[in-house]
Amino acid sequence: MRESTQPRSPYGVLIAAIFAVLFLLFVYSVADTLLLFFIAALFSLYLGGITDFFERRFHLPRRWGLLLGVLLTLVALVGIGYLIVPPVMQQTQGLISALPKLLSGWRQALAELGQRYPIVGQVLPPPDQTMQHVTSMVGNLGRYFSGLFPYLFGGITLLIHLFSVMVMAIYMTLRPRLYREGIVILVPPVHRDLARDILSDLSTTLRAWIVGQMLAMVFLGVLTWIGLMILGVQYSLAFGVFTGLVVVVPFFGSLASTLLPALFALGAGGPVQALGVVLLGVVIHLIEANFVHPIIMERQINLPPVLSILSVLIMAELLGAIGLLVAVPVLATVIVIVRRVYIHRLLEGRGFRRFVRDTAVEIRLPDSALLVHPSAAGLSIPALLERTGEVPR
Repeated sequence: MRESTQPRSPYGVLIAAIFAVLFLLFVYSVADTLLLFFIAALFSLYLGGITDFFERRFHLPRRWGLLLGVLLTLVALVGIGYLIVPPVMQQTQGLISALPKLLSGWRQALAELGQRYPIVGQVLPPPDQTMQHVTSMVGNLGRYFSGLFPYLFGGITLLIHLFSVMVMAIYMTLRPRLYREGIVILVPPVHRDLARDILSDLSTTLRAWIVGQMLAMVFLGVLTWIGLMILGVQYSLAFGVFTGLVVVVPFFGSLASTLLPALFALGAGGPVQALGVVLLGVVIHLIEANFVHPIIMERQINLPPVLSILSVLIMAELLGAIGLLVAVPVLATVIVIVRRVYIHRLLEGRGFRRFVRDTAVEIRLPDSALLVHPSAAGLSIPALLERTGEVPR
């Protein structure tokens, strides 16, 4: 059998490239809307987990399980807000009012450190120059996170976005099969079962990330709060809540949650207390990285640290501060798709189909005869080879 050696038309390649560029530009132009849809999908996975629990355990109809899940979530949010928000707001206001005194304390602590240890004084710049760097860093951090202000204080826009996310999440949770099959139907029929498997993998992976992230936020926030109270650091509750919120950002969240209370302790309690805060942050995050994270998340999600940091940088560049919140789930989604489609399907030839229905299996015999067995309609040779670890050749 001759293979066609006719080269592809350059016009076809050019047209495909133009359409690809236009598609990417369109996606970039509606990135904010796609971000809202992705957040709604994550929230629907959270609600879906609670709804499935009530549906399996108590045999409730899905809509009643969803209603209970929404009510429990609202009760939990109101309770947490009632218990934590007032003291956190009070401590945050006190922390802001104490900033001028902290700056003076930092300058004095650096000067004393340079006089006591001449080597440190030679390494560090003069105190005034150091304070300029610190002030500039705080200002840059504030300007960077000011991208959150339109979402936090956007008034009507914020309410519309929150309402849209909630409504989309509730509808996707109530009828997940409808939206899943709406995506699957866009795939060629021969690959639809593979598409369902990929969507199932995405659901499992992202749901594991949501549960693990919530537990990690509570664990790190509580440990930070208790540790800072033991060290005698003021505003420990505010710093604990801050740690729980920023831990969603890999590496940079841990760094910020350690440096900010350390800088406060340097100005209020001196270098010894600041060193204790740094050691506390290191110990807490070592415990989280070596015990909590593997137990909670690594069984379902195996994200390389370098890729996690790279995804944070890319999402921050594309979407600003809001992109930091979804950097890890976006990375997990990309990894699942690349692994199942590009690596398993295209490179290794695995995962063509899992269950191909209404299709006869054709096996060519050595004498070039053709055997068709109608009873093998639900069988897939590539799927069997994938299960046994063999790669079809």
